[in-house]
Amino acid sequence: MDFTVSKDLIIGGLAIFLLRICDTSMDTLRVLFVVRGKKSIVWVLGVFQSTIFIIAISSALKGDNNLFTILGYATGFATGNVIGMAIEDHLAIGFKRISIVTRDKGEEIAKAIRDAGYGVTEIFGRGRDGVVTMINVNAKRKHVKDIENIALAVDETSFITVDDFSPVNHSGFWRK
Repeated sequence: MDFTVSKDLIIGGLAIFLLRICDTSMDTLRVLFVVRGKKSIVWVLGVFQSTIFIIAISSALKGDNNLFTILGYATGFATGNVIGMAIEDHLAIGFKRISIVTRDKGEEIAKAIRDAGYGVTEIFGRGRDGVVTMINVNAKRKHVKDIENIALAVDETSFITVDDFSPVNHSGFWRK
């Protein structure tokens, strides 16, 4: 391995770093869209991601391996994963099922969530310490934090879980 530093080596390592960020971010998004069944987006991302990957890998394998090439490739890959996850989180595509369990504030939480424009299903049951209400809300991912905040404002001790799901159809009540 050559440890000679030159401007060309630094620029080459930086170029590989940027290419790997792009291709790995796209790959991360592509995998997440595969899970959500978005075929056309997956196809487009796959074409661009694989094209950029071929450019990055051929640049990395061209000539002598040096520290800048190796670090650019490795850190670009790692950074691309994190950036891809952040982009996907920002897009908030998909649906979540929010389940809220409360001992004695079920009616109040359900009303507050309905007043905010969401559909709510209340289920009454018995927990370890007595009667509880489980409130289910199916919502778009971008609305999850809003629903959590509403529930916690009414009952800060409520137990909240959030799960992914794929609706079979879109009948019922959905907030836009």
